[in-house]
Amino acid sequence: MPFLLRVELPDIPGSLGRVASAIGEAGGDIEAIEIVEHRQDGTAVDDVLLETTPGTMPDSIVSACSALDGVRVLFISRYAAGGNLFLDLEAVEDLTAHPETALDRLVDLLPATFRADWGARVRHNGDGAERLHATSAAPDTLAWHELDKAARVPSADENNVLAAAPLPGDELVLIGRRGGPDILDSELARLGHLVALAVSISTT
Repeated sequence: MPFLLRVELPDIPGSLGRVASAIGEAGGDIEAIEIVEHRQDGTAVDDVLLETTPGTMPDSIVSACSALDGVRVLFISRYAAGGNLFLDLEAVEDLTAHPETALDRLVDLLPATFRADWGARVRHNGDGAERLHATSAAPDTLAWHELDKAARVPSADENNVLAAAPLPGDELVLIGRRGGPDILDSELARLGHLVALAVSISTT
């Protein structure tokens, strides 16, 4: 079973190696690692996609990582998408290959790119938000948010963590995670960049 582990660790040489060793000793097999954020306080946040050996519980991996000095597990959950982490460059290549549907393709790619549960594109209709395109797990009803850049937005469901980025024509792109992890500033920046690229590709 694949799991996604988000871990905070000291941003110094050797830290990631110690985490990788701890995961291996606890029965985890690392498939991919992505650096999510470098922080001003000297820490980094990494996403680790891993498989567990039969009989290994995720709690044992969390305990092994948490026992390391300066390491904190922020989130662990089953990762339904499986496979490698979908990098931003792969998303841009896909959008470039489908310019006529770039905005909808972006929505389809958001869950894998951001390890989110769903993505959606909505338009302001005066009373709220009209769904234009969404992945299958997106809620039927979505709220409108007035934004001038990518930002975290409130959710009517306390179990959802949401972010959105504006599109031209009174439209928004939204992503949602059920239960976390929190959406970091670096992820907001990435979301804003990808949305801007999708808009540019769709109008060329």
